[in-house]
Amino acid sequence: MANSGFHIMTKPIGPVCNLDCKYCFYLEKENLYPNTRDWKMSPATLERYIRDYVAAQPSGSVQFAWQGGEPALLGVDFFRTVVELQHKHAAGKSVHNALQTNGTLIDDEWGEFLAQHNFLVGVSIDGPRELHDSYRVDKGSAPTFDRVMRGISKLKKHNVEFNTLTVVNRRNSQHPVEVYRFLREIGSGFMQFIPIVERRAAALDPNGLILIQPSYNEPATVTEWSVESGQYGRFLARVFDEWVKRDVGRCFVQMFDVALESWLGMEASLCVFRKTCGSALAMEHNGDVYSCDHYVYPENRLGNIMEAALETLASSPAQQAFGNHKRDSLPRMCRECDVRFACNGECPKHRFMQTPDGEPGLNYLCAGYKYFFRYIDPYMRFMADELKAGRPPANIMRIIGDKKARSPCP
Repeated sequence: MANSGFHIMTKPIGPVCNLDCKYCFYLEKENLYPNTRDWKMSPATLERYIRDYVAAQPSGSVQFAWQGGEPALLGVDFFRTVVELQHKHAAGKSVHNALQTNGTLIDDEWGEFLAQHNFLVGVSIDGPRELHDSYRVDKGSAPTFDRVMRGISKLKKHNVEFNTLTVVNRRNSQHPVEVYRFLREIGSGFMQFIPIVERRAAALDPNGLILIQPSYNEPATVTEWSVESGQYGRFLARVFDEWVKRDVGRCFVQMFDVALESWLGMEASLCVFRKTCGSALAMEHNGDVYSCDHYVYPENRLGNIMEAALETLASSPAQQAFGNHKRDSLPRMCRECDVRFACNGECPKHRFMQTPDGEPGLNYLCAGYKYFFRYIDPYMRFMADELKAGRPPANIMRIIGDKKARSPCP
């Protein structure tokens, strides 16, 4: 099978973090490595990964993504080594880096380094102070908003390109416009809204995990911080209302960009909306490779890069079966749905419900996605037609403005 490229979400410090966010699904992954004392990726593993990852990419551009836990805990010097190794093994390819961080450790030294090496920084922030601090707290349960904002100020000071990742949860999902306007005001030009949906088992599984995957058949309940399905759809729709009236072409929202791809008949660039998945893997601090960031479970471990070629793991039969299962397990209700072209059942992680006729595999967020995709349909049709005609989709704002001016209603 020809290599069409794959992406690795790299965890160079594993699940270790300086925060203790109440909804975090990754912190408990420490239980998978009970004998680990030093979570820092070793020099040998780091170099093997960088060398093999660059070599495995078929295009001339290579995208590295560094996450955690909190990767900034490793310090600037670790990432200076990263850049040196990338230069050593680039082999003429263009190398780019993205760092996902909670922002609390970003200081001037970090700002200078990130700017010098053109890192794209994703900052996790859930909205204004009260909403952010509802769940994003430190190990002492203290709020973190001020520290995150201080980190963002350092990124701005050094002209570091940054975007925002907002976890949509039970609390902030009730304040969509407030969240969106806040993100816009702090200078986020690209926003990701990620729904948090987790199930908690009644008892620890054999691996010491309590937040479990869809195939878990023992008693489990949706956590109190998980966003409700209908509320998530309304959250997206209200944000879309705000965006489509004034910010098209000025602020970019990942969900809306990906939706427009679907209305243009393109393959979604975001894995959760593709017919199949499997091209976005995760790698732990010790070189263990897993099928996906949301499937870091022993049964989804593909192997270790110190024992097998990275490309071999990414294209293994096990990984291909994982990716195809998304399409093959889609319930009949979803296959016949009018918004399947935009949704494709979304992420398998969320498919733990049953359809009304009792078929397993329905996505917990189904109702919300149906509401949202049907709501934006006329707008997406217009913007898609504008693009096909060689005109900017931002023309939608003028049309909306004209209609509002002619309307006697507010």
